[in-house]
Amino acid sequence: MIWNWEQPDWPNFTWKTDPLTTLEAQFLKQSGILIGSVKHLAPEERTAFTIDVITGEALKTSEIEGEVLNRDSVQSSLRRQFGLEANDRRIPPAERGIAEMMVALYRDFGAPLTDKTLFAWHSLVVSGRSDLGAVGRYREHEDAMQVVSGALHKPKVHFEAPPSSAMLSEMGKFLNWFARTGPDGPMPLPALTRAGIAHLYFVSIHPFEDGNGRIARAIAQMSLSQGIGEPSLIALSHVIQRHRSAYYDALEAANKHNQITDWLIYFAKVIVDAQIYSQNLIEFLIGKARFYDRFRHHFNERQARAIARIFKEGLDGFKGGLSAANYMTITDASRATTTRDLQELVAMGALIRTGQLKSTRYTIRLYQLVD
Repeated sequence: MIWNWEQPDWPNFTWKTDPLTTLEAQFLKQSGILIGSVKHLAPEERTAFTIDVITGEALKTSEIEGEVLNRDSVQSSLRRQFGLEANDRRIPPAERGIAEMMVALYRDFGAPLTDKTLFAWHSLVVSGRSDLGAVGRYREHEDAMQVVSGALHKPKVHFEAPPSSAMLSEMGKFLNWFARTGPDGPMPLPALTRAGIAHLYFVSIHPFEDGNGRIARAIAQMSLSQGIGEPSLIALSHVIQRHRSAYYDALEAANKHNQITDWLIYFAKVIVDAQIYSQNLIEFLIGKARFYDRFRHHFNERQARAIARIFKEGLDGFKGGLSAANYMTITDASRATTTRDLQELVAMGALIRTGQLKSTRYTIRLYQLVD
């Protein structure tokens, strides 16, 4: 197999611009809508939205790589960094590290991308790891850097990256390309195109022993933010994780040649979908605020606890809706009390009931309050 970086035209990627024109325009339009929506939120809602998006991205970008983190720990670390918490709770290294990297990305998106930036991100992404030989610097091992799957005796090689000896040279070229193609560079590229190339280019080099996927997605977010002049605040990793196999299939198909139109179309569509998800999240938060304005003083302690638990699930909510069994687990209520509490919540208009008997489910009456 001859990989993209082994071909004579590397790293001069080529693509067709026409299939991307509509997506680029859609991205810019949606960016304006999203930025306007965020600015019209009340300050506390704006902060809640920002922390929700960054929390989701921190969790999902890790989950894509098979690392499941604790949501409460990630969010607590973020709230500290935004000055909203000052407790002494101990945050595990992995959760603290990814949270700090995401905040650095949010605050410093306009700064130049440098070796120093990437080394700092890498140190944060692999916080707490003791199995890596090179932390906060490019890989140095002599073994081939391969992405593999399958049994140990018969592995499938999905990709092999350039040798470690080429890292300084390859990353020098990458960082120069990133600077030149930015909005203020001599060769500016449209936002989606630049983000898609940046992601693919970086993971094709695979400069670190681990954490390359998370850093590649951060670079894509940085590129998008620079393109619109604001933190992008889109749920990129959330959308990727929902269809993780398609993401890896698209990357694998793109690492065998340097004509990358198909990859750029795929990644552009993911970004646009992520914008739509974030816009829906804003509407969810507005609906949540109005919901509490209307019902806050009508709940008993059990009902308040259950409603808070439903909202904690975020935009996607409980899969299939809240059941009586869920309510009993959350509140420690008896079956009779659960039935009475749920009937009251439906009667007051806080919950919608669907189904019958064991299939009965409850969802928050939210979107009717958004209009």
